Amino acid sequence: MYKILICHIKAKSLSLHKHIFMSITILGIESSCDDTSAAVIRDGEMLSNIIANQDVHIKYGGVVPELASRAHQQNIIPVVERAIKEARISKNELSAIAFTRGPGLLGSLLVGSSFAKGLSLSLDIPLIEINHLQAHILVHFIKQKDKIPPSFPFLCLLISGGHTQIIKVKDYFEMEVLGTTIDDAAGEAFDKCAKVLGLPYPGGPHIDKLAKMGNPKKFNFTKPSVADYNFSFSGLKTNFLYFINDNVKLNSNFIEENIYDLCASIQHIIIEILIDKLKKVIKNTGIKEIAIAGGVSANSMLKETLISVSEKNKWICHIPEFKLTTDNAAMIAITGYYKFLKNDFTNQKTSATARYNL
Repeated sequence: MYKILICHIKAKSLSLHKHIFMSITILGIESSCDDTSAAVIRDGEMLSNIIANQDVHIKYGGVVPELASRAHQQNIIPVVERAIKEARISKNELSAIAFTRGPGLLGSLLVGSSFAKGLSLSLDIPLIEINHLQAHILVHFIKQKDKIPPSFPFLCLLISGGHTQIIKVKDYFEMEVLGTTIDDAAGEAFDKCAKVLGLPYPGGPHIDKLAKMGNPKKFNFTKPSVADYNFSFSGLKTNFLYFINDNVKLNSNFIEENIYDLCASIQHIIIEILIDKLKKVIKNTGIKEIAIAGGVSANSMLKETLISVSEKNKWICHIPEFKLTTDNAAMIAITGYYKFLKNDFTNQKTSATARYNL
């Protein structure tokens, strides 16, 4: 009897030992907007991160939801296959599949979530739902050589085409939104101002490029006054539009003659608004470790300004690699990895949702 009990205990111990030291390999799938992406993360390290862009939206000056969902259907299988191949693994080595549940375009989200559900069923492995915004923040925890992740608690300035928020990150899955935009996001302001100037979509990167050759103090634009830690970019966008229209009436070549200074000036004011709010939050919370995330965090002037201000004020600043700023599946996979460690899984009844708050 005792021998049987001892053998049973040893067997359970060996099984537990094997579970603890077994690699955790997560396939992440991202399809919240117009980029189809798949990535593989193993034990926190990125093995692959494949992104298929959709150029079809350029001629429309913005993302067309119906076209986006169709393109996702075309891209999802080859993108996942390539991610697994580049990671040099077999799909049978996957521990779980993480997918973006929301927020985002519902049609696009349905493509990714449906594919993830089907693959998890066929492989008989767990399914993990991911909040897209949370994933942008946790991208900082992908293991990278010579890079130390943020320490809790820290502040994250999350800036993308649809969101502008300052978030207090207390733990991997304990986050508090301290400030948010009451209308347009910073990314929207960049893109809409770029459209006024006749620049291609997406306009943010074009403004960033042209602004390098301009004078950021040449033109002054409205700086909105918003209470607490919140943001507003609608008034700035409108002020910019009226300013351009008024000057084009006087000089039809106004934009062409001043394109560099116009880009530099509008970029300067947007970044100044972001940094001023961040300074206010840091002063009141006492938290001096900050991170930026989201597509607008790729802006070169924002990064330069943030590094300069951080050095001056002795903040600890975390800036993601360029390839991890825009929508990508690596951020979905790393969030899935930490959820896997908590046994935080979902089921086949989970549905995509266009709105999904932190």
